[in-house]
Amino acid sequence: MVTVQTETEEVDDQVGRQSSVRREQEVGPNKEYGNTSTEDGDELLAINSKKMGDTTDKRTSIAMGAMGIHNGASNVGINRVTHSPRGTNGKVSILPLVFLIFYGVSGGPFGVEDTVHAAGPLLALMGFLVFPFIWSVPEALITAEMGTMFPEDGGYVIWVSSALGEYWGFQIGWMKWLSGVIDNALYPVMFLDYVKSAIPALSGGLPRVGAMLGLTAILTYVNYRGLTIVGWAAVLLGVLSLLPFGFMGLIAIPKLRPKRWLVVDLHSVDWNLFINTLFWNLNYWDGISTLTGEIENPKKTLPKALFYALIVVVSGYFFPILIGTGAIPLNRDLWTDGYFSDVAKLVGGVWLRVWIQVAAAMSTIGMFEAEMSGDSFQLLGMAERGMLPTFFAKRSLYGTPLVGILFSASGIILLSWLSFEEIVAAENFLYCFGMILEFISFIRLRIKYPATSRPFKIPVGTVGSILLCIPPTISIGVVLALSSLKVAVISLVAVVIGLVMQPCLKHVEKKKWLKFSENSDLPDPLCDAAHEDTETLIH
Repeated sequence: MVTVQTETEEVDDQVGRQSSVRREQEVGPNKEYGNTSTEDGDELLAINSKKMGDTTDKRTSIAMGAMGIHNGASNVGINRVTHSPRGTNGKVSILPLVFLIFYGVSGGPFGVEDTVHAAGPLLALMGFLVFPFIWSVPEALITAEMGTMFPEDGGYVIWVSSALGEYWGFQIGWMKWLSGVIDNALYPVMFLDYVKSAIPALSGGLPRVGAMLGLTAILTYVNYRGLTIVGWAAVLLGVLSLLPFGFMGLIAIPKLRPKRWLVVDLHSVDWNLFINTLFWNLNYWDGISTLTGEIENPKKTLPKALFYALIVVVSGYFFPILIGTGAIPLNRDLWTDGYFSDVAKLVGGVWLRVWIQVAAAMSTIGMFEAEMSGDSFQLLGMAERGMLPTFFAKRSLYGTPLVGILFSASGIILLSWLSFEEIVAAENFLYCFGMILEFISFIRLRIKYPATSRPFKIPVGTVGSILLCIPPTISIGVVLALSSLKVAVISLVAVVIGLVMQPCLKHVEKKKWLKFSENSDLPDPLCDAAHEDTETLIH
């Protein structure tokens, strides 16, 4: 005989069960999932799921549910108990989010001049049309799916931990954080390079060192004041960075000569410089995932913001190169960092050159702020998951990760002595290792948990998921193969440090030398989806 239960009765039953568990929690000691029966574990998981507002998929199998309940410790943070409270500041809406992604990836066409220097106009233009489909689009799609599946601070660290375990989650966290800090060390230096023509004293010596330290301190303080401020500052800076290129395009129309775009000499291409510059200017789409917990309605906002940002980034590269190479005679040797200001002078005069230089300086500020936000919130997310000591999870009065910001700023100062080419190469090398872990995790979660809720899901099956990762993986192989021996050695030493650091931190945690977070409030969509599906089938 089958008992049919109405929707009202089902809701009443759920409320009754939750109330019962709450009474037990009030009068008895708290329990971790590993010490409760399966039924108690189900109820606790249901309560935590509802507290966090997770949406889960009803199609997950009972077997998966059992595995999620009994093996919860293998999923990141499932047995944790306390963490720092969320900030009370407003969440980031879609427009600021678009420009945070824009600055996390690009910041405008400043720095793409080397593609023309390395390969000429035709290959440079084709590179910024074709390479986004090889790298940027797959990375943005994976970020949208995984970011909406795990809508919390920490981003790719949480994805990899859920798929491959906490050890590998820590490794990608270490490599991506170090890569981001290396990248961010470049921007104060670039800012001073843009303004030194107006203030020659900043060209070197103590004035330059003092200016770099002061600039880093000011920009760090802006980041400390809140992500909402950083987001809207990114919108303003983004408009200021792109607007002069719109004017330059209008002025240059009568001077354009289409035949100049077709110039190519395959025998003189510097493939190392060309590929590394393309890769550096079109990666880091996953960087925004580290602060997903601070986004307003991330399950809808994140995919839309990534789509709009992709259009802005590619357009912001392609059209300035189209204008610059088509409006003036080609001299490849001159196409190096900062050459767009010379192009502006030739096209529109001194006033346009000054405007481009100011826009370039403003762009470095936007990139600094976006990168530091991602890096510091990543450390906060790792601390909330118990991978780092709890002091990394401490938030300021403005809801920002106080210790994470200070650590990131210290790393920027220590690494600012590296040259531009070394920074780009080392950052790319470490970033590639991290991306390999992301691709493996994406495919593994698709295979192992195909029915788990994905508010945004790439419309391909398992085979399609594997095929999607092949072109960017090939790109990673090319970038690694082109790296110099010096960069490879430095980067591999950094990787080894991460491999050793994680067991050392676990030893510190075991000895109770430092306090680590234990948090039961953090969501785990793999277990939560399994529990709700089990409960539905029981009803």
